[in-house]
Amino acid sequence: MSKEAGNHPEKTDILQGTLDLMVLQALDALGPLHGYGIARRIEQVSESALQLNEGTVYTALLRLQQQRWITAEWGASENNRRAKFYSITRSGRKQLAREAADWRRISGAIGRLLRLSTER
Repeated sequence: MSKEAGNHPEKTDILQGTLDLMVLQALDALGPLHGYGIARRIEQVSESALQLNEGTVYTALLRLQQQRWITAEWGASENNRRAKFYSITRSGRKQLAREAADWRRISGAIGRLLRLSTER
């Protein structure tokens, strides 16, 4: 984790593997989005705790596409520019359910470990 000067919240490095989960969740919840929109939405929902550079997002999108968990289609963005819009597939929704269950299990275990120090 890194701290930023001023009154901004701490920015958090993304754990390896969690970006795919967040991208799949954003597409499942919001429908088709372009890469820039996905990155900004994740930042917005995280209240700027997670800052994503677009290169990282596009690498994840390519990986998810290769796994056939998302598809892509060209369209026009809000400002009428040509953009690739990504959508989650049925197998992507199944993967999202698996990853979300794993995340809840692991974060629950970490939470229990963190509470150990307060139980003394």
